[in-house]
Amino acid sequence: MREFSFEKLEVYQDGLNFVDRVYMVTRQFPDREKFGLVDQLRRAATSIPCNIAEGSSRTKRDFVRFLNIALGSTYECLPLLEISRRRSYLDEAMFGTLVDDLHMISAKINALKRSLIK
Repeated sequence: MREFSFEKLEVYQDGLNFVDRVYMVTRQFPDREKFGLVDQLRRAATSIPCNIAEGSSRTKRDFVRFLNIALGSTYECLPLLEISRRRSYLDEAMFGTLVDDLHMISAKINALKRSLIK
């Protein structure tokens, strides 16, 4: 099966893995959070690989703009995870894992941006 070029990007694959993890952990959140915290966290997480994919089909300048949007989505996830931890929806270990994922993804997005700006 053929691949789109963005599917080969490590940061895109990392983004998908982060989305998988977010969906897995948010299944355990209380039902009352389904249309609040769960929905917002899932949308922010999903935005990361989606913007990487969409941006890759554009010019370099536009790709950088989409990467900035993906980066913003990584930053949006952090307070949502912190809120989840403070409400005891996430244990410390999972919170740490997800935050580490976000740091890794944001570093790779920034590296990709730098490579496109050169």
